[in-house]
Amino acid sequence: MTRTIIDFHVLQTVPPSNINRDDTGSPKTALYGGVRRARVSSQAWKRATRKAFEELLDDSVLGVRTKKIVELIAANISQSAPDLAGKSDSLAEGVLATAGIKVEKSKKGSEPEASAEATYLLFFSKRQIENLAELAIGAERSGEKLEKSVVKKAADTNHSIDISLFGRMVAEATDLKVDASAQVAHAISIHAVDNEYDYFTAIDDKAPEDNAGAGMIGTVEFNSSTLYRYATVDVDALNRNLGDTQASAKALGAFARAFITSMPTGKQNTFANRTLPDGVVVTVRDSQPVNLVGAFEDPVLGDGSVTRIGQASLRLVDYSREIDRAYSQVPVASFVLRVGSQAAALDALGQSVDIDGLVRSLESLVTDRLQVKP
Repeated sequence: MTRTIIDFHVLQTVPPSNINRDDTGSPKTALYGGVRRARVSSQAWKRATRKAFEELLDDSVLGVRTKKIVELIAANISQSAPDLAGKSDSLAEGVLATAGIKVEKSKKGSEPEASAEATYLLFFSKRQIENLAELAIGAERSGEKLEKSVVKKAADTNHSIDISLFGRMVAEATDLKVDASAQVAHAISIHAVDNEYDYFTAIDDKAPEDNAGAGMIGTVEFNSSTLYRYATVDVDALNRNLGDTQASAKALGAFARAFITSMPTGKQNTFANRTLPDGVVVTVRDSQPVNLVGAFEDPVLGDGSVTRIGQASLRLVDYSREIDRAYSQVPVASFVLRVGSQAAALDALGQSVDIDGLVRSLESLVTDRLQVKP
């Protein structure tokens, strides 16, 4: 059987920033190779990727993750059947209950008519929300009882692109679970970091001229780093979730563009730290995904003669080749996107492309491979 795995390896330099904070407000870090590294959680970059989808894809092929699922279904009922608007909430609650999803009155709503909410975040596509609304309307009109199997099917077909990529967990109805076809690693710096503090003051614009004091004093923690980012997409799993070759190719292309160019927005107004990657290697495999973070277990040290990106590129090339040699792996295809000459060593790993060329190549390759008969 033809298998298609696509690995994304990204080298990206980020100036002073705090794009992903822990519970104390400090930039997240991790120990790797015996030294402290800057870290950006996989959840943060998946969220950034999903937000980027909103600019790349039509709203109809995306999902929504919320506790307010009753409101969304009820709104669809009211729009499609205005005469049922008065009971839309109860109809929405009923169709969710049939699917095995419990809801309860919002604890934030003090009024008796406060909307019901799910007890945890639910991830549904726009089509699924519409389908559930249609079933609720049909049952109310006919007076027939909703069938559990029919409701379950409506909630488990027509998956959106983001659900198909990142998966879905429904705690009370595990048969509605969707296995993620994409995996995203925690990004870590290729070198050791020490967090620093910025001491700042704010002046009261209306303070008397003879008042030399500040209206506010504070500190914000930050670091700067060159990150190694990694993600992988199981194209066959993506196609099983979406059920359509063209949709799968489009989803893969959107993921490639969104993951590569997105960035979490933490403290962005404070640091204006938005950058684009210095180098990207995309490898198509037919065996298994391979994270190349081992290239940086020994932290990269800047020595002045070769830039950190230059050293990282050489490391990535050498390690990738050694992995393929040791395990007798031959990539199906490989593409390189880089900025300037610093990451020139990466050219040894694949065909040079720009972002548009990369997306076109991946979409074409995925389409061809999914059409091959097992």
